[in-house]
Amino acid sequence: MDDFLAARLQMTVSFVFHIVFACIGMTMPWLMFIAELKWIRTGQKVYQDLAKAWAKGVAIFFAVGAVSGTVLSFELGLLWPKFMEHAGPIIGMPFSWEGTAFFMEAIALGVFLYGRNRVNKRIHLISGLVVGISGVISGIFVVAANAWMNSPSGFDWVNGQAINIDPVRAMFNEAWFQQALHMTIAAFASTSFAVAGIHAFMLLRYKENEFHRKAIGISLAIGAIAAILQPISGDISAKNVAKLQPAKLAAMESLFKTSRPASLVIGGIPNEKEEKVEYGIHIPNLLSFLAHGDFNAEVEGLDKTSKDNWPPVPIVHFAFQIMVMMGMLMMGTGILFLIFTFKWKEHLHKRWWLKMLVWLTPAGFIAVEAGWIVTEVGRQPWIIYGIMKTREAVTPMPGIQYPFYMITLIYLMLTFLVFWLMRRQILAIHINPQNSNIHD
Repeated sequence: MDDFLAARLQMTVSFVFHIVFACIGMTMPWLMFIAELKWIRTGQKVYQDLAKAWAKGVAIFFAVGAVSGTVLSFELGLLWPKFMEHAGPIIGMPFSWEGTAFFMEAIALGVFLYGRNRVNKRIHLISGLVVGISGVISGIFVVAANAWMNSPSGFDWVNGQAINIDPVRAMFNEAWFQQALHMTIAAFASTSFAVAGIHAFMLLRYKENEFHRKAIGISLAIGAIAAILQPISGDISAKNVAKLQPAKLAAMESLFKTSRPASLVIGGIPNEKEEKVEYGIHIPNLLSFLAHGDFNAEVEGLDKTSKDNWPPVPIVHFAFQIMVMMGMLMMGTGILFLIFTFKWKEHLHKRWWLKMLVWLTPAGFIAVEAGWIVTEVGRQPWIIYGIMKTREAVTPMPGIQYPFYMITLIYLMLTFLVFWLMRRQILAIHINPQNSNIHD
């Protein structure tokens, strides 16, 4: 295996696993906090039991996320030393702040886990809130560093060296807000739908379990709102990408030729040799509006970029289509949930509804993985967009494929361990069943 390919694959495997752990780590504390708040307000023990159960899940994913995040930080230095040589002094600030948020989260989680019945209820509740806030802030700082790779700023590049470094300007680059917004909402949508799906599966097996019913209500309330808001953040992202990385947008839509106006393509198979999309559905003028807010605006195609600097068009295009499809499925389900909640509550107890939630369990994480591919692969061949190519940053150390095999094995073992722990945790829940109205 080529060393460059091995380095790329090692980062890919690490991110594929870590991004799921990170999304869960950002969202689960909020579900835990809401359950705790509802227990304090209502006095219903089921909410206390729910907060306790979710807190154990938070602890598991906090530990796993810390491990996988540490692996990634080492990989940046070991696999991409040229990148870190130049980028380290520029984007060190968000990483240091991320570390601070992580420590705050660890302390607050300790209070929440071990402070029950030892500290005041209000203090205990606040500690859960701090866990949630710290987790989101931690994720935002990491995304800000990644956004800098897509929109490098805060320095002058002279003779292959970064000078006049401004780390604050680098952290708050032009891409940070839209990427942080999109990623945060995606984390809440994906995790909430996954949690709802797991509890729906359990409710189908144990039809009179109020614990799982309440869990679905809390998680889907968060997931529905996030899924409905996601297209708005997606629109902001599209306009930002059109401005900062037009080649990425062109690859997402397989727009080979600059067009005025430009059609939005749904589905289709990119044909790079003939520079066209086959079997796609074209919606006239819509891409112009989504990219620039004007139905007649010109959208830059791949013809404005040297072929040597084209992203892998089929990969980016298919990933984008999958992300949008999963997002639409979740948004539609979220709208149905809100309609049922306020109009026809009896549908929330139907078996077809619960089965649909079970099938949607992985949908959010599929969308997150596809979105990560769009962001990272769509930036290629650049590691720092327009400044440094990925191949220029890779380590000269030979034999990179061996650490790749080892890291892959470690992540597989880690995932198996998490699955085993969570399965044991779910099956260990013993809540007194109450009446249920689940029926066909």
